[in-house]
Amino acid sequence: MDTTTAHYMRLTTANEVTFKLHTPVPVTIDTLSTVLCCTPRNVKFILRKLEEKGFIHWQPGIGRGHHSTLTLLHSENEVMEDRFLELMRKGKMKEAIEFIGTMENNETLREQLLDSLYKQMGFHSHAESSSGQDVLRMMRSRRLADLDPAFVYNAFETYLLGQVCSTLVTYDAKTETFLPDLAHMWEGSKDHQVWTFYLRKGVRFHHNRMLTSEDVEFTLQRLRSVNSPVIGLYRDIERIEVAGDYCIRFYLSRPNQFFLHLFSCIPMTILPYDVDVSKQLIGTGPFQISEINEDLLKLSAFDNYYGIRPYLDQVHFWFVPDLESNERHYELPGTDRLEQSTHYAQTNSFNYPALGCQYILFNFNKPGIFHHPKFRKAMKMVYDPVSLVAELGGNRITPANSLLPWKSAEHYWIPSSLEQARDLLHSSGYLGETLILSYSENKDVLAANWLQQRAQQIGLNIELSPTNECLYPTNAMNADLILAEEILEEDWQYGMIHFFTNRSNHLHICMAPHSIDELEQKLDSFGQLDSHERAQLLDEAENLLRDNDWILHGCHMNKRAQLNQSLFGMQTADFGYMDISKLWIKDQ
Repeated sequence: MDTTTAHYMRLTTANEVTFKLHTPVPVTIDTLSTVLCCTPRNVKFILRKLEEKGFIHWQPGIGRGHHSTLTLLHSENEVMEDRFLELMRKGKMKEAIEFIGTMENNETLREQLLDSLYKQMGFHSHAESSSGQDVLRMMRSRRLADLDPAFVYNAFETYLLGQVCSTLVTYDAKTETFLPDLAHMWEGSKDHQVWTFYLRKGVRFHHNRMLTSEDVEFTLQRLRSVNSPVIGLYRDIERIEVAGDYCIRFYLSRPNQFFLHLFSCIPMTILPYDVDVSKQLIGTGPFQISEINEDLLKLSAFDNYYGIRPYLDQVHFWFVPDLESNERHYELPGTDRLEQSTHYAQTNSFNYPALGCQYILFNFNKPGIFHHPKFRKAMKMVYDPVSLVAELGGNRITPANSLLPWKSAEHYWIPSSLEQARDLLHSSGYLGETLILSYSENKDVLAANWLQQRAQQIGLNIELSPTNECLYPTNAMNADLILAEEILEEDWQYGMIHFFTNRSNHLHICMAPHSIDELEQKLDSFGQLDSHERAQLLDEAENLLRDNDWILHGCHMNKRAQLNQSLFGMQTADFGYMDISKLWIKDQ
């Protein structure tokens, strides 16, 4: 807080003299010097500043023996709220959020200021915005992770890349077909070993250079040069031919019927060859990054976008990891914590049952009792999907025994027996050792506590180890058990093969090398198969993990948002987030 406000707070909380609001109180300069922690000479200067701000009325004593009087004109809460609103008016969002963090001993005021903060989130039309633009402001409850397409891991960051960058083609999940994007046309040879893409003309990157085939070649070569964890999916490409500025051809070592999927996914968003993505993310998408730091990401509509320019002019994401987990955040779908302030205008609810599920893995690269099959079966009963959904509820909507909800729906569910789990635990040779469970502190705390309590009921000791989601999964490497969640792209076959083959995700960090080899051998022919055959192979891969209890499926999740009724153009992008390039605000 500023110094004048700090001085006033000292007066309201002084032990040396008791002030009553709007009541003149006799006081001496020496007493005020002690209260304000300054010299007597500076007291009058501070009092003058406080009086100029309308905080006090000061009546100096006249003549010897006559006390001066000081009248406080505002309550502590009024002053604090005024200071907060002043920060908000000046656009100092970070300082305003930090200011709320100082309210630990005043929960009523804290809630009041939070309500004011939430009112500043959401949609602001030109009538409200001094910039004359339509602006969407949102808060996220964690820091932004890596936005490099070659290494992106989290769903939210992947979604953001889809707003800033573009791919050669896009996959339409509703029709299960591919649509033109940066490439207006493409063709594959009859043997599926030669693929040719014809690029749009006039497509500009955000730094205003025209897109050419050289950028497409660079993007793929970059995946190789930086050893992207997804590069294995592109191993069939033997040679690239740049056949002009707007034509590029890929020659494969073997047939690949899955090839178009690999050019509609975020790792192959096309980047410019003349910009270092580690220093600046430049794409061809509907939004460009206009400001980025640890607290704020500002996206601005790209006026030279080759498609339909976004209706929103700016989208601001504020990253606020310091607020406690029970506080309310106005967010897009994608986190467990979404509540709306009661002061918001009328809202529409938005639900998205996500593909994927919450699950548990065992870290087989560490020694431990979990290498015993009976222990894993006992753990499977502790992490019972039926009980998980029934007891925790919320956005946990159905039990899971697959990443795919429609596969889980085919399963006949009955609750597991903790008595049987206790017997299995005993016969596994468990001797009371403590196992460390890693989980995302941002969204899995409720499930982690629930799991710990159920484990205690059968004599299994679990220690919880919360982990920063931005550093997941590398922070989980020292844990014995990992509680995580996988959300799949709408192109679910790509999502599944990406999950099984991504060398940097939880699965690959936790599985033993021989198990990874077995899984990769099973999936080696994936690209050569047609869609129906690929689905069967993915099912077999899931069975391998499930039958060995290498993965314990938990529940399928529902993602929620509540949105102002003046919002139109709602369409979902991958992972159930809103496609912000389609949103617009109707003036009320």
